[in-house]
Amino acid sequence: MFENKNMSVIAYANGFTLWHYRTEDTIEQVCSDKYFPKGFADLTANGDIMIVNAGDGTCIKQVELLPDGNMKLTNLNN
Repeated sequence: MFENKNMSVIAYANGFTLWHYRTEDTIEQVCSDKYFPKGFADLTANGDIMIVNAGDGTCIKQVELLPDGNMKLTNLNN
């Protein structure tokens, strides 16, 4: 379950934010469509990057804003 206290901004510049999130949830859970609360999407932008330290590993993902006002994390574009 998302916990706001475990989210932090590492850097912000020119409309881009580098985020860090720590959780005991799995990477699969964190990357699901409904993991982050709808209001949190208002703080992010398409293409923001998030470093996730999850219960089953660490990864770097890209923020994708969804049409319904939610967000999810996806693989970085090549």
